[in-house]
Amino acid sequence: MKVLISGASGLIGSAMKADLLLNGHEVYSLSRKDSHDPKSIKWNVTAKSGTLHGIESLDAVIHLSGESIGARRWSPHQKKLIISSRLESTRFLIDLLDKSKLNPEVFVVASAIGIYGDRGSELLEETSSPGNGFLSSLVSDWEYEASHANRVARRIAYLRTGIVLSTYGGALSKQLPLFRLGLGAVLGNGGQYLSWIHLQDEVRAINAVLSNPKISGPVNLVSPNPVTNLEFSRTLARVLRRPLLLKAPGFVLELALGKEFADEMLLTSQRVMPSALLGAGFEFKFPELNAALTDSLR
Repeated sequence: MKVLISGASGLIGSAMKADLLLNGHEVYSLSRKDSHDPKSIKWNVTAKSGTLHGIESLDAVIHLSGESIGARRWSPHQKKLIISSRLESTRFLIDLLDKSKLNPEVFVVASAIGIYGDRGSELLEETSSPGNGFLSSLVSDWEYEASHANRVARRIAYLRTGIVLSTYGGALSKQLPLFRLGLGAVLGNGGQYLSWIHLQDEVRAINAVLSNPKISGPVNLVSPNPVTNLEFSRTLARVLRRPLLLKAPGFVLELALGKEFADEMLLTSQRVMPSALLGAGFEFKFPELNAALTDSLR
C-alpha cells in the first residue's frame, strides 16, 4: 500500500509511519523542513507551495497536520493559528491531490472528541450531536473542510481521537513529572469524564480504518472504558506508586491557564464510546486504564 502522511513527525504520525514501514508499506510524508529522505516532500501551507507530482499513485492519505491545541494559552492569535493550521492545510492538501490527479481509496483526517463539547455523564457515540465551545466549532469546521476530499477519494474517515496515552508526548507526558514527585492533583471536582486510548491502539485503529472499506465518516478513537478524572488520577498515582493528595480547583486552573482553555481542555466531561470500531469488530489491546498506563510507563 502507498500512503501519504502529513504531520508524520508528531506523536501519532511518527508512530503510524513507523508501523506502516515495519509492515512493508511505501510511505511518503509531507514536511515543512528539508530532508534527505527522497519520500519526504516539502510543503508550505501558508505560502501554498508544494507539489505531489513525484508520486504516481496513492492508496491512502492520513492527514494529521495541525498546531498543537494544548501547547499554550488560547490568546486570539493562538486560536487563529490553531484554526488556520487545520482548515487551510486540509484545503491545500485536497487541492494538491486534485491537481496531481491522485485518487486514493481513502482519505483519513485527524479530528477530536472535542466536537462533543461538555456533556457530563451522557454516553456519546459517533451519531451524537456536536456540542458548544471553541473546540466543538473548530472540529466541526475541520471535518466539513475534510468532507471536500470526496473530490479525490472514494472514502473519508474522521478520526475523533481522545487523550492518547504515551510518554513521548501528549497530556500524559505533561502530567508525569508532577505525579512522579508525588505532586499529582485531581483537576476540578474530579467528576469529569476522560476518554482515552493507548498509542498502540490508536495506530491499530487507524490501520483498521485504512483496511476496512466499511468504515467511513466519524470514528471515535477511544477505549471502550472512559473514566473520571479522579479515577484516572488515582490509577496513575497507583501505577507510579506515589500518593495522590492534592486537588487543583477549577478557579485556580482558570486563573493560571485562562478560563476557556481550562474549561475545555481540563474540566470538560466527555464520556465517549468507540461504537464504529466495535461495530466493525475491532478488538482493543488495552481496553482497561490500569494495563494501558502500566504498559505506557514501562
